[in-house]
Amino acid sequence: MEGAGVRLNRVFGHNDIPDFDPFLLLDDFRSDNPEDYRRGFPWHPHRGIETITYILRGKVEHGDSLGNKGVIGDGEVQWMTAGSGIIHQEMPQVLEDGILYGFQLWANLPASHKMMPPRYREINSAEIPEIKNENGVKIKIIGGEYQGIKGAVTDIITEPVFLDISIPEHKQYLVTTEKNHNVFCYVIDGEGYFSNNGNDGQENQNSLASNRNLVLFEEGDTVEIFTNKSALRFLMISGNPIKEPIAWGGPIVMNTKEELNLAFDEFEKGTFIK
Repeated sequence: MEGAGVRLNRVFGHNDIPDFDPFLLLDDFRSDNPEDYRRGFPWHPHRGIETITYILRGKVEHGDSLGNKGVIGDGEVQWMTAGSGIIHQEMPQVLEDGILYGFQLWANLPASHKMMPPRYREINSAEIPEIKNENGVKIKIIGGEYQGIKGAVTDIITEPVFLDISIPEHKQYLVTTEKNHNVFCYVIDGEGYFSNNGNDGQENQNSLASNRNLVLFEEGDTVEIFTNKSALRFLMISGNPIKEPIAWGGPIVMNTKEELNLAFDEFEKGTFIK
């Protein structure tokens, strides 16, 4: 339970550092029941991180201390760099069908960029490039660059690549990743088999994953996915590890406890926003 009473599935979080570095958490808030999400996430601060919200179905209204406000809906993304500090709210709207399907990813910022100026990007579905190959595999490039195509959001410090991949039944697909990046896949529909080639050149054992399963890969540079009788859809996310100390307190993530205490002290005194 998060925010003012939002029921969600935390795919990974505080206890999983540093396996997912530079990512801090992934929340899955898909629900057909408005009581699970209607209370939303009222005004709260962030510093030292980026939050990426991806909506499959439904609508979320947002506003922040930079003066940004709007609504993101089906297939749209909110990519917010909190940097030195931002105060915002995210309030789901209850639509007639009662459905809200979405995800939020937190990406850490290195010490050199913890106090960078905040920035905000709202991406509509038409801005997200989509690749489709001869086997019917579809790849939406939400962030980063893939196969020479730049996604909707680029120029992020930890070089994240955020893909939404759909593979039909009885098909195979090979993804090349950056060798030193941490890579994971989170299944959001169907099921399929995942494997990757490690740095020793040996293929690891295939792992079967279905809806709400996560696959974290060992170091390597290729990921192979294949399906049998079921189609498969999953989020594939990778990033360059920061490998720095983490001091984490709720919505604020810094490098030291002193920096964390300073942030909360500034929030109490009204000097948080720079």
